[in-house]
Amino acid sequence: MLGVIGIIISLALLMYLAYRGITVLILAPLLALLAVVFSGNTPIFASYTEVFMANFAAYAKTYLPIFMLGAIFGKVMDDTGAAKSIALTIANKVGKDKAILAVVLSCAVLTYGGVSLFVVTFAVYPIAVELFRAANVPKRFMPGAIALGAFTFTMTALPGSPQIQNAIPMAFFHTTAWAAPILGIVATIVMFGLGMMWLGRRSKKAMEAGEGYGDHHDGNIEVMDESQLPKFTVSIIPIIAVLALNLFLGIYFGSQKAEYLANYNTSISSVKGIWSLILALVLSIIIAVLLMRKNLKNTLKTLNTGAISSLLPISNTSAEVGYGNVIKTLGAFSLLKSAILAIPGTPLISLAVATSVLAGITGSASGGMSIALGALGDVYLQKAVALGINPEAFHRIASIACGGLDTLPHNGAVITLLGITGLTHRQSYADIGMCTVVIPTLAVIICIILASFGVV
Repeated sequence: MLGVIGIIISLALLMYLAYRGITVLILAPLLALLAVVFSGNTPIFASYTEVFMANFAAYAKTYLPIFMLGAIFGKVMDDTGAAKSIALTIANKVGKDKAILAVVLSCAVLTYGGVSLFVVTFAVYPIAVELFRAANVPKRFMPGAIALGAFTFTMTALPGSPQIQNAIPMAFFHTTAWAAPILGIVATIVMFGLGMMWLGRRSKKAMEAGEGYGDHHDGNIEVMDESQLPKFTVSIIPIIAVLALNLFLGIYFGSQKAEYLANYNTSISSVKGIWSLILALVLSIIIAVLLMRKNLKNTLKTLNTGAISSLLPISNTSAEVGYGNVIKTLGAFSLLKSAILAIPGTPLISLAVATSVLAGITGSASGGMSIALGALGDVYLQKAVALGINPEAFHRIASIACGGLDTLPHNGAVITLLGITGLTHRQSYADIGMCTVVIPTLAVIICIILASFGVV
């Protein structure tokens, strides 16, 4: 019982202290070892060097290329002006009278194409300000619109998304980024449809009551010289390349026997998704640089900055994985594991609960999912085989579930988004929370029901 209390205290402190601004690089090992101390019979230093650091390194070994290449791709799209060109073109096509829809679609296209969430926010914000001002839509709805487009369906649900939240389950369930396409599309329709309905009704009601854009200083805005941006037709090519190459390479690698992988204690089914995404990103970066080299002031600086910017995110997530695996070794964890797996109904329910709760505690979709799958991924794969459930369903449910409670108020992306837009939790979190917590949770429930009937 003391061990269980230690795990609960450790998790509570992880959530609270992360919210207070202490980096998870410090918190994860210390709080993991705190739980070890409560367990009473587990060696402390061995837990750190042989469990925490071993799993930290193993996670980095698998996912560092995706984090790094994704960051480089996003930086290239940002520095060339391609991201702004795409967002501006979509906004112009949709029309300034549909400001919220224009912002959501702009964020969605960029995120689905592999541009990082933070780059998308910075790229779209100046355009969103212009659109919201012109349509006199209250600015407090802007964070909700950006979050709906960037933090929800394109991050976790749409098949083929190169975002890390869709990549992590591949190694555990031997799938690709295109896993469970029907479930993904259904979840996308739910999140996009209900999110737009919520923001549309809320903004309309506010405007009918006489509320307009408001008096805002609108800092952090760079003046765009539209004539210097690459053309939309050129800017969109790398986005299309990421998705198309990821699909075709996944099919190609999946068709290979690759018996030599037995020498590395793995199989082609375990690595085909990772390999296809890595190569798709590499080729798309090359395509983007070649097509828009005139728009890059310093190509080497762009590549270096993108690569370096990936180190903190991968380190944070690796630390959370190390933390989860230390907890996994404790005797008390077997009690919590049994409680999770004993949740009535299909194991898809317990997977969704575990992933969502841990994402909420850590304030990180990728971190929470990595902890959950690191501790229970092998169990769920065995259940999939034993119960005849397609592993792709587990992939998609885990991915969608991690994008629910992760965006509670202490989430770093939420805090950054509010900082960029110059708004507060009080002004805008109700709409962020509805679009990124409540509606995605509903989408998970619907997908679990469909998956229970064999839909993937």
